[in-house]
Amino acid sequence: MYTRPFPGRPRPGVALRALALPLAALLALSACSSGSATSSPGSAARAELAALPKATPSALAPYYGQKLTWRSCGVPGFECATMKAPLDYAHPGAGDVRLAVSRKKATGPGKRLGSLLVNPGGPGASAVGYLQAYAGVGYPAQVRARYDMVAVDPRGVARSEPVECLDGRAMDAYTQTDTTPDDRRETGELVDTFKEFAEACGAHTPKLLRHVSTVEAARDMDILRAALGDRRLSYVGASYGTLLGATYAGLFPKRVGRLVLDGALDPSLSARRLNLEQTGGFETAFRSFAKDCVRRRDCPLGTKVNEVGPRLKAFFTRLDQHPIPTGDADGRKLGEALATTGVIAAMYDESTWEQLREALTAAIKDKDGAGLLALSDSYYERDPDGRYANLMSANAAVNCLDLPPAFATPEQVEKALPSFEKASPVFGEGLAWAALNCAYWPVKPAGEPHRIEAKGAAPIVVVGTTRDPATLYRWARSLSRQLASARLLTYVGDGHTAYGRGSSCIDSTINAYLLHGTPPAAKKRCS
Repeated sequence: MYTRPFPGRPRPGVALRALALPLAALLALSACSSGSATSSPGSAARAELAALPKATPSALAPYYGQKLTWRSCGVPGFECATMKAPLDYAHPGAGDVRLAVSRKKATGPGKRLGSLLVNPGGPGASAVGYLQAYAGVGYPAQVRARYDMVAVDPRGVARSEPVECLDGRAMDAYTQTDTTPDDRRETGELVDTFKEFAEACGAHTPKLLRHVSTVEAARDMDILRAALGDRRLSYVGASYGTLLGATYAGLFPKRVGRLVLDGALDPSLSARRLNLEQTGGFETAFRSFAKDCVRRRDCPLGTKVNEVGPRLKAFFTRLDQHPIPTGDADGRKLGEALATTGVIAAMYDESTWEQLREALTAAIKDKDGAGLLALSDSYYERDPDGRYANLMSANAAVNCLDLPPAFATPEQVEKALPSFEKASPVFGEGLAWAALNCAYWPVKPAGEPHRIEAKGAAPIVVVGTTRDPATLYRWARSLSRQLASARLLTYVGDGHTAYGRGSSCIDSTINAYLLHGTPPAAKKRCS
């Protein structure tokens, strides 16, 4: 799942905080792992993630014994290092992967509590970038005083031997591909686009593509724990970062320190169920936006809540036939695909709703698509020079390797369309078709949906937001029931994730846990 910096005029604690990309949405983006295409939509996995042996295998001893050489990052207050991990844990002698690590030492006062590893999600978001831009300076001062703040870019992501697929111009074309095909010709074009993307990824990073799974990334985190000199791992993971953290707990339950899993994923569900439920999550967020919009004098989508969805859908349909200018230096126009991405981007946090209203007003009334294009570009991590971060490439690589695809053929998508459109009349069709992306991946998937119990782990805090668009509250409830030592902390509100978003109740509860090891009371709710 998964974080793009929130687009527009983000406030501290929102931009670069947590990334959950839509599971199937927007072509290659799958906010979390895909489930089995053969599983029924409601099926839960019976398999359980098994803990690894307590003793470190001798073949991995050189990795666990390595000493990190810290150097200046060029960012004041931060140090950087490079860590080695085996490319293939089954064959440690077959080569290494080099991972980028960054830290900011505890500032004091107070006794140092060790390292606090952070991850903002994705998969594909840079944890190092998140640390240096937000967590290392924006986390509560009392937490930064007691912990060394640490991040590692997971294998295949950003500074850690990134997965490479398409160049900037090809990515521009890719992000504009129509994901609501009207006929067989357009369906064929969409399938060809998915195939071209997958083939490019396979051509550029064929070996790495087989070893970017969540399980491998979680094992890398344990090597980092040892290299940092910590007996147990303390960690705050948001969105997809919750899957990474829960996987660590399942593999190394006795090495769990203080784990916060904010905006949790449910590893036990099939991809089709995950994608379908997340589609409904974006619809819930959109309804909250609609209720807010019609109370404003500048709402461009009507004065009644039941008008907003149909009018937005009609706008998307017009763009499908007649894209509008954006003033973009590369000549891009705003079509249905980019406009949909821009709207979805604004669903992550209510602070961007004003920006979305302004962008929609300009697009609908003045035929100026610049505002929605800016939202879309921020979501995709496209810079003004037309270069993309490797977010989309890494996102697809991790998700398509973790588990089998939601759909194997266009015919399966067509059969599922009614359920997706029922879940979201506005976004359902596009999100259903986008879930086809992993069907053509050049590497076979490595697992199936599974439960994570982490028996014997110290208390783990799972945080769920009741109207989270990207990681549904029911997923947090499910994960908290799977993890043997979990405590569920509920935020009653809108937006993606909860920590650092303005709730003093949430923040003080998590801070008490991180600083004193005190988990929240059972069934604690905040607003």
